[in-house]
Amino acid sequence: MAANDKKEQLAVLQDQMERCTSCPLRQGCKAPVGWYGNPDSPILFIGEAPGGVEDDYGCPLIGPSGQLLDKALWSVQMTRDRVLTSNIVKCRPKGNRTPDLAEADFCAKIWLTREIAIVQPKVIVALGSVAMHYLGNPSMRITHQRGQWFKTRGGIDCIATFHPSYLLRQYGHAQVQAKWDVFHDLQAARAKAQEAVPDYNFCSAAPVDLFRLFPKR
Repeated sequence: MAANDKKEQLAVLQDQMERCTSCPLRQGCKAPVGWYGNPDSPILFIGEAPGGVEDDYGCPLIGPSGQLLDKALWSVQMTRDRVLTSNIVKCRPKGNRTPDLAEADFCAKIWLTREIAIVQPKVIVALGSVAMHYLGNPSMRITHQRGQWFKTRGGIDCIATFHPSYLLRQYGHAQVQAKWDVFHDLQAARAKAQEAVPDYNFCSAAPVDLFRLFPKR
């Protein structure tokens, strides 16, 4: 599928998503938060759910966690405009709590499955347990399966790594070790995606300032 076709289909999906009232989470947020990046990217990063900053600006992973993700991507020669980022759950859970398995499964089956069908990534990076549980299975543990490849239910190569918010909660040696773990996981994901699409450029000349692209809503 051509990139323009993907953009058009994602635009239609975005319009439908913004009118979604399928679950109670919609009542506690400003609006659903979709995706950002290049729909032609062979790699898709999937987080958990929007936080307060994401809800304010309508962009996934734009708050403190997203800023740390940008630095991690830059360290392995990737930028947010050249990859694609999204979330399992599209509406901010009240109080920025972590969505439960039922919420994640319900929302992802409506929206994320359609996103993936449109963009057809070669590689998916699951950021955190919520994404890993949906893309893999609920018995998986991020501390055990992090950095290991598995197939999603759609047959896509997937690797799970720590969510950036987890890194922000760590201190000292634990934080340093976790950051190195994420670095190596991102390296592995980039290498597998590059193997699938050798001529794809994953990195722009500078990291993207998402706050310049997304006005507060």
